[in-house]
Amino acid sequence: MSMQSKLKARGILMLIVFFVLLAVIFMPVFPGGKGKINGLDYMDNLFNMISKGSSYFIPKAMKDSDKFAGKMIDVKVAMKTDEQAGETAKIMGVIGAQAAVSGKDVVIKGDMGLMLKASLADADFMFKNDGKPVTDKYGIPEKNVMYAWHTVFGAIGKDLTKQEKFDEAKPFANVQKKALEPAYNYYGVDAKNWNENLALIIFALAFYVFYTLWYGFGLMWLFEGMGLKIGH
Repeated sequence: MSMQSKLKARGILMLIVFFVLLAVIFMPVFPGGKGKINGLDYMDNLFNMISKGSSYFIPKAMKDSDKFAGKMIDVKVAMKTDEQAGETAKIMGVIGAQAAVSGKDVVIKGDMGLMLKASLADADFMFKNDGKPVTDKYGIPEKNVMYAWHTVFGAIGKDLTKQEKFDEAKPFANVQKKALEPAYNYYGVDAKNWNENLALIIFALAFYVFYTLWYGFGLMWLFEGMGLKIGH
């Protein structure tokens, strides 16, 4: 057998193995939360769980909010819908702040430390996948509550910045990014520590590199076996 024929056979064999493994990856044969899932979903779930395990900043944010206890603010914010404005006013009323609604606009007056702590307490429940206390507290679906907190904190930060109250605006932005966003986005995802899954992470990354190189060399040898040269 000529060298070209060997290269062609080697390339074809490598590509066959590549596509067989690809088919297995897309088959629902990997363990999932509620049954079998495909390989991409399995790895996506794993990295989501590891990412969540590295995103728990709520205790620190709760401690940082202590310095704003008793600090009063008076802001006017625009929510995305009339319904969200009503939900926001209801949330503020439950925690002890004043809120007046006019269409999508809400005028809020109250203790910013109280607002920060209430939002962080809700975020903590959500981060731990326990939304029932949040729903029971306000009579609003838990994800709606978190979305309202996120939206109103963004708007409060903008209004305080316009008022040149930069020190007051900063903690709202921090809580929004470090507590409310992770709590909302990772709701329903179990948290895992990366060091407990280090072997699997290393295997996944090594497999990705090896699998990509396998495909590349398979194509290269197939083309060379067909008489095609790859070069600059």
